[in-house]
Amino acid sequence: MQTEQHQKLALGLFMPNCSNMPSISTHRVVEDQWTYEHNESLALAAESYGFEYLFPVSRWRGFGGETNFLGTSLETTTWAAALLRATSSINVFSTVHIPLFHPFVVAKMGATLSHMSGNRWGLNVVSGWSEREFGMMGIPLAEHARRYERTSCFVEILKKLWSAADQPFDYECDWYSVNGGESSPTPDVPPMIANAGVSEDAKNMTARLCDWAFISTPSIDAVGSIIDDIAEKANGYGRSVKTAIFPFLVWGQSRAEAEERLASIISEKDEVATANWLHDLTAGSGSFDAFTSDMLAASGGGVHMVGSADDIAEQLIEAHRAGVNAVMLTFPEYLNDLHRFAKEIQPTLTKAGCISKN
Repeated sequence: MQTEQHQKLALGLFMPNCSNMPSISTHRVVEDQWTYEHNESLALAAESYGFEYLFPVSRWRGFGGETNFLGTSLETTTWAAALLRATSSINVFSTVHIPLFHPFVVAKMGATLSHMSGNRWGLNVVSGWSEREFGMMGIPLAEHARRYERTSCFVEILKKLWSAADQPFDYECDWYSVNGGESSPTPDVPPMIANAGVSEDAKNMTARLCDWAFISTPSIDAVGSIIDDIAEKANGYGRSVKTAIFPFLVWGQSRAEAEERLASIISEKDEVATANWLHDLTAGSGSFDAFTSDMLAASGGGVHMVGSADDIAEQLIEAHRAGVNAVMLTFPEYLNDLHRFAKEIQPTLTKAGCISKN
């Protein structure tokens, strides 16, 4: 486990571009958090507070129940295009499901987004895990390891399409056949590529081909060993990979007040949507096996950080000490809690030397 950091912790938001984020609960739901207007307000506020990253969810179908969790969503490449034009410095990711897109299409979209934003766009690749979504489209999902083999091919082709020096090129695999492949323009700077997952297949692919590992853990104590494992794997390829987590922050004047707020969210969880979410995650993803139903209902899979403002600051500092490079924060009430975070927690992180001064 790392004990020293040579870089500051970067702040980001795991954005609510889908309905009912982040909790699978009917407790005090902010109905319009998914809208573009709300997302743009968040982006501009985050940028003004010195945040560096915006990261979206990509969904094509909800998870039923009273909330139909994530059932209304904004597609993330068009979403990113708008936010990149609305902002001036913050980096914006898109999330792409590999079975739904050809790498040539994503290469062109990515080069365009990089061109129009001054190289502030990044890509999160998802191999696909929800039979609920892909079954609706008549697209079969392959066995877990094969999905990551396809994603590896996808990223390899993508990187060549973003490098003029590698073009034209041929490429053959079980999923793609490229003959004299080329694409122009190419990005001035290769876009960041992230992968979300902590299965062995996910970690191996991330270590070899990606720039960011976006990981889910049930506790901060579990973070360090995962980071060390990915770092060791990446080192074997002569590479390094940054790591981001997406903590769910709940704080109040005291730990007791924060725990009461968390308990209220869990007490009104959508049992049907939670069961569907848990079933699909554990059946298809391989990255959430250690999470309980209540943990997922509260945060959708993000590690819980609960307590007073000082408690939250200390937990974020602890994550940084464990080797985390960035946190994509989630909140029960995004815009209000983002302003509270900037006022009540961010100054403590700055004073501690954990984050850069805004």
